Amino acid sequence: MRDVTRWTPCLGGAPANVTVGVARLGGSSGIVGVVGDDEFGHFLHQRLDDEGVDTTFFRHTDEGKTGLGFVSLTKSGERSFTFYRAQAAEQFLDERDTKRAAATIAKARILHIGTNSLLQPKARKAVTATVRRSFKAGRLTSSDPNLRLHLWPDASELRGLLNELLPMLAIVKLSDEEIGFVTGTTDVDEALERLEAHGVLLSVVTCGAKGAAFRFNGETRRVPAPRVKVVDTTGAGDGFTSGLLTTLAALVGTRQELAALPIEDLEDAAHFGCAVGSRVVTKLGAVAGLPTLQEMEGT
Repeated sequence: MRDVTRWTPCLGGAPANVTVGVARLGGSSGIVGVVGDDEFGHFLHQRLDDEGVDTTFFRHTDEGKTGLGFVSLTKSGERSFTFYRAQAAEQFLDERDTKRAAATIAKARILHIGTNSLLQPKARKAVTATVRRSFKAGRLTSSDPNLRLHLWPDASELRGLLNELLPMLAIVKLSDEEIGFVTGTTDVDEALERLEAHGVLLSVVTCGAKGAAFRFNGETRRVPAPRVKVVDTTGAGDGFTSGLLTTLAALVGTRQELAALPIEDLEDAAHFGCAVGSRVVTKLGAVAGLPTLQEMEGT
């Protein structure tokens, strides 16, 4: 980072990226979260509003400052992260937020969560309880943990959280770099089988330029990624997730309906996710390359 000569402000944060991706693809999306009552927090809020994301349950607090993430790029577009999250506002998510949004969440076709805002026990309790309610109601629950292990003073807390969440999640998306921590194996096929054994209906592992692999109803399939010129790989996984979830939300709204889908529909959804993710890497930042539905229909 010490060699960087300029910065470009970008909307970011994995769940926020997914909501923008869904909105641009013609879906309806909203976010429940906490930011600081500061310029960075208002920047995020305004940008999400501009994208058509429902920010009704986006709370500003003076308990902490909006967390910052700096992404440094190599010439090939590979990124490294530096975070500034001292007393980060996002960690103050709690049951106030999830209870305010409960009625809206109950009507959502898919509840999607991350893990990087769940460092504090109150946040973990609130999100876990929300996932549990959706699971018991038969709704679709989804997660891309988007692991940032260095943010956790004790990584065993994150592993415990994931072990609690996995049996309640219908959809889980991991990168091939994350499967070792979550499943205990770096073999993609074995990782998918272990996720299925936990109770995950649709488990997905993204493999960068190699595309993605997924497991559904006891069968594993692979889909390729389009070849593109890479500018910045930041947010590629979030783009994939937005494409996948937008496709699924148009088809199903419950665990039972998802389980009954033909695997070919899941293969189509994964193909679309790879196509969306490949668009993201062609531009700087996690959001700039997220395509609109019209752009995807034109390909």
